[in-house]
Parts: sequence; C-alpha cells; structure tokens
Amino acid sequence: MTDYMEQREKESSYVQLADSIASNNRPKPPSAISSTLTFATRALLRIKHVPEQMFDVTVFPVIFLLMFTYLFGGAISGSTAEYLQFLLPGILVMTVAQITMYTGIDLNNDIRKGIFDRFRTLPIWLPSALIGSLLVDVIRYSMASLIMIGLGFILGFRPEGGIVGILGAIILILIFSFSLSWIWTVFGLIVRSEKSLMMISFLFLFPLTFVSNVFVDPKTLPTWLQGFVEINPISILATAVRGAMHGTATTEQVVWVLIVSLIMTGIFAPITIHLYRNKQ
Repeated sequence: MTDYMEQREKESSYVQLADSIASNNRPKPPSAISSTLTFATRALLRIKHVPEQMFDVTVFPVIFLLMFTYLFGGAISGSTAEYLQFLLPGILVMTVAQITMYTGIDLNNDIRKGIFDRFRTLPIWLPSALIGSLLVDVIRYSMASLIMIGLGFILGFRPEGGIVGILGAIILILIFSFSLSWIWTVFGLIVRSEKSLMMISFLFLFPLTFVSNVFVDPKTLPTWLQGFVEINPISILATAVRGAMHGTATTEQVVWVLIVSLIMTGIFAPITIHLYRNKQ
C-alpha cells in the first residue's frame, strides 16, 4: 500500500511538472524601468562588496586638491586662498571627468567574463544593463562632488553663488559626465582588455585636462594655445561650473555645456547601443 501511494505521488508530480512546462501562462518580462533599476542595484552591490574601487572618488580628489593648492597656489596666484577659489571648480571637473571611464571598464569586464552573453539571453530591455550602470555612476559623481566641495569649505573656499550656484554647478557636471561616459562604453565594447581602455582614456583625458582652464587662466598661455583651450570641452564645463559657483555664469556658458553634452550623447549613445546589440 505504501509503495502504491508513493507511486501515485510521483505520477502526480510528473503531471504537475508537465502542466507547468506546457502552460502558456509565462511570466511577463520586466519593464524597461524595472530591469534598469535591477542592474543599477547590481552595480551598487558591486561597490558594497568592493569598496576600494571608491578610492578614485574619495581619496584621490583630496590629494589633488591639497597638492595643487599648497604646492602651486603661491606660485600661480601669489596666495593659496585666492588660488583655491579658482582651482576648486576646475579640480572638481577634472576629478569627475576622469572617473567616467569606469562605466566602460565594468562593461568590458562583463564581456570578458561571459556575463554579457548571459544578459543578451534574458527577456529584458537590453540597454537597461548600460543605463543601470550609468545611473550608479551618477551617484559616484555626486559623491566626488560633495567630498570636494566639503573639503573646499574646510580649506577656505567661499562660493559667491551660494547654495543655488553650487547645486547648479553639480547638475552641469552630472549632465556632462553622463554624456562623456558614453564614449567609454563604446571603447569598452571594442577593446580587448580593461588595461587598454584605461590607456585610451588616459591618452584622451590627460591632455584635455591639462591643456584647459582647470589650473590656470588661459590668458597666461601662448596665443596659439588659447584657441584650443577655448573650444576644449573640459574648459567649457570648467568655465560654466566656476561661473555658477561664483555667481557669474552666463546663459551662453550653460547652453554650451548642454550643447556639448547633447553632441556626445547623440553620437556615442547610438553607437554603443548598436555595438551592444551586435557584439559577437
């Protein structure tokens, strides 16, 4: 009798399993918003379990600000306090621009580890993996901005634009950095290793950062170099951020930042999506 009951239970389980497999009532695929937030949560968990990756946001900006302020402030402006008012917005722009490459590095790691192929088999909105990572990067950029500004206040930075000016400057930085990140997602899909991507980003960002108005007034540069500095995207952002913080920003400066951001997103976001969908 016991054997008969066990056999009946097994048959019942097999029938239920067959009904489940043959059923047409499949779960609905997640929405674009839901899948994007899921991938954003994944990126946040990665930061939680590997907190040392936040050194570029927390430690290096502090070192840069202290080093440039107290090593070069007296030589450039004659006063470290005066130079800090000019330098901090520029260092803030430089710091955030340099950490935009991590979106591409994370994407490149997913490709090399095979996780990328798994994502492509899921019934999700495919760009959500990219958008989710980019949203978390916005949090990373915000943290870097708040740390730099907080340290600046301790050192004696006094923005004449007040809280409104600071918030406006941070918003401009976030918009620009989000757009700049699309460049590194393109390279993250093309290059074979994260070291190659870091080298490419270094070759791109290093000259743009130092041949700009981040550290010095362009008027002190040779005439032939001033023209490049004026059209340098980093200079355009630094000028608008500096103006917002000190209450001297013009509509033209803000509009130029938005135009540059729109151009970068308009060019590199579609390329990224195309490469992401057709990656072999």
